Amino acid sequence: MIEIIILAMIAAFLGLRLYSVLGQRAEHEEESIPQRFEADDLGMPPALKQPAPALPPKHALQVDGLMPMVERSVRAIAAADPRFDIIAFLEGAKGAYAMVLEAFWKGDRDLLQELCDADVYASFAAAIDAREAQEQTLDNRLIRIEETHIQAAELDGRKARVSVLFVADIAAVTRDKDGNVVAGSLDDAVESRDVWTFSRDVRSSSPDWVLDETDEG
Repeated sequence: MIEIIILAMIAAFLGLRLYSVLGQRAEHEEESIPQRFEADDLGMPPALKQPAPALPPKHALQVDGLMPMVERSVRAIAAADPRFDIIAFLEGAKGAYAMVLEAFWKGDRDLLQELCDADVYASFAAAIDAREAQEQTLDNRLIRIEETHIQAAELDGRKARVSVLFVADIAAVTRDKDGNVVAGSLDDAVESRDVWTFSRDVRSSSPDWVLDETDEG
């Protein structure tokens, strides 16, 4: 379930991989990734909480090979949840992607617990524990997010789930307790393709979406 981030990092760096204040950004002329969203008491990205009245037109649904089926599901979610707006949702999902990645890299368990469901949080926390046991830290940078679009959606009773594909460039470095580089390089960004699924109870008074599954894209 977490293989996308955690297992990829495990394979590449220390046997691990997935905001408080985000760390320093690589100085590239790339798309700007927000350092922190202006959020409410739960720290959620505002675009994932912002009410919006209507579903945008069909051209806003960029889903490779699944557009008719996914569009039907998205429209069903929008009908059940007046807060749901596809464009605002994607912007919020993009922000959440940066927030969760960097919270994991920083070892910010509190923020991860707010943004993820219990199972996803437990996996992240276990990976952080293992990394800390080895006295290693991650010095990773999200250089840019190149693509963000909906890959799947469903409304199961009162639970809406929307899967988003993120294609991003990430530079990753693992350091030992003395700050020495033991794996990776900040000079070479690697393309990451992740599919994250966000869920929400459409009848809940809370507008929050949470990350409830991660996978490789």
